Amino acid sequence: MSVFTRSQRLGPAALLMAASVFLSRFMGLIRDKVISYYFGAGVETDLYNASFAIPDLIHSLLAGGYFSITLIPLLTQFFKEDEEKGWAFFSATLWWISLAALAFASLAWIFAPALGALIVPGLSDPLVIDRLTVFLKIALPAQVCILSGSCFNAVLMLRRQFALPALTPLVYNGCTITGGIICVHFFPERGMEGFSWGVFAGAVLGFLVLPALAVRAGGLRFKAVLFHPGLKPFLLLAFPLMLGQSIVMLDEQMARVFGSFGQEGSISYLSYSRRIMMVPVGVVTQSIGVAAYPFLASLAASGDISGFNRTVNRVMLASLAVIIPLSFWMMSAAGPTIRLIFQQGMFSAENTESMSVILVIMLWSAPLWNIQQTLGRGFYARRNTLTPVLAGTVSTLLAIPLYWFLSVRYGVLGVAVSGVSGMALYTFLMLRRWNSHFGGEAVLGLGKRLALLLGLSLPCALLSRFSSDFTDALLPSVPLLAAFLSLCVSFAVFSLSFSILCRLTAPFLWKETLDSLRKMVKKKA
Repeated sequence: MSVFTRSQRLGPAALLMAASVFLSRFMGLIRDKVISYYFGAGVETDLYNASFAIPDLIHSLLAGGYFSITLIPLLTQFFKEDEEKGWAFFSATLWWISLAALAFASLAWIFAPALGALIVPGLSDPLVIDRLTVFLKIALPAQVCILSGSCFNAVLMLRRQFALPALTPLVYNGCTITGGIICVHFFPERGMEGFSWGVFAGAVLGFLVLPALAVRAGGLRFKAVLFHPGLKPFLLLAFPLMLGQSIVMLDEQMARVFGSFGQEGSISYLSYSRRIMMVPVGVVTQSIGVAAYPFLASLAASGDISGFNRTVNRVMLASLAVIIPLSFWMMSAAGPTIRLIFQQGMFSAENTESMSVILVIMLWSAPLWNIQQTLGRGFYARRNTLTPVLAGTVSTLLAIPLYWFLSVRYGVLGVAVSGVSGMALYTFLMLRRWNSHFGGEAVLGLGKRLALLLGLSLPCALLSRFSSDFTDALLPSVPLLAAFLSLCVSFAVFSLSFSILCRLTAPFLWKETLDSLRKMVKKKA
């Protein structure tokens, strides 16, 4: 386990997490490719995707999405004071989060049929609800393993040992794909249940067993401790996240719920499009943010506010310089992207056309994810979990009527527009609260950088789209080859035109971005 217990600096850690997220997203697309090939976009795929709504909600209610964020600062404090105190606090947290996860999952298991009806209000057929209940009962136990394993991953990130956290999603996706393929070939009458069983196996192995072994290899002192003075500040940090479910945590759940009012396959279209949209968010924003967070927490704890603000600003501007052009290119190549990934087997050309528009809409939210996640980690590093939750709760409450109105009136397109609108409102509120709490040093130059990148990216995206359509038209009889060549040509056209425009109008942009990335790579742990 030595490779998994080796510490990394900020730069290598960010690169490692970026590679992990990229490979994980790529494997996720392979998983979706396998699913769409065998099952297309219909009721079975809608129910499979909808079955994760309740497990994901449990994850959110227990602050699972931000578990390491709330736990790492306290672990850092206790381990600095005394190693025994650190392990005692870790043990108490592990006990309580595991018991809470088990309790929630057990209740959801008992009331699975009723919860299934709530997940898809647009689908009322009892047979459909029964099928959804099957998927739901398989998915629920996996959440217990994921939440318990988050404690071990928090210790690994505290130690700046990112190798195992980087491997976790790869194991998870690998098990999901393997389970699905085995079921399709050996138990075809079970439909998509094999993918659900694969999710369970991936949660046990990737999220729980491997991280626990890595922590043990680096030194683990587990104690039978149920009460610890650190639990109170932990709950004070985590409780707002548990209580206030923001648009970030509920975005995918609302797409599943309100997508049920659309035509058959709507939930699948939204799920597939969201996962493609999250590729640039994951590779650029989440990987840098996960790697930077322990360093931000350390800067905040030491009182180096100036260094803290510079790091937040550097991470935000550098990642925006990558994610905005990447998102615009993906908009211009939405059709070929979906055709290459999905259009085979049961997934038709009509499915591709329907999904392309949804993907273009959803990609507008990728830069917004970048801003709010960077600011969110800044708030959490300074032990302020209440402000992001209040902003997220307000934006969620305002977004729900919009989801309802637009989904009923415009179907799946209305759901996609509602998601982008909710994220825009949340980002705006986060920026306002940051400025009022901490001043503008960390977001200095953000507005100008956004305007510049949008102005550079839009004309390049139009040229890229024209080149993509032209390439497509040359090979109408071989759609997959045409899609691949269209992606290559459109990327080359976008990259070349963007580079020329940058050189002519903003030659400082690449220099500043590369300098920022270079500083992060060289930054000492």
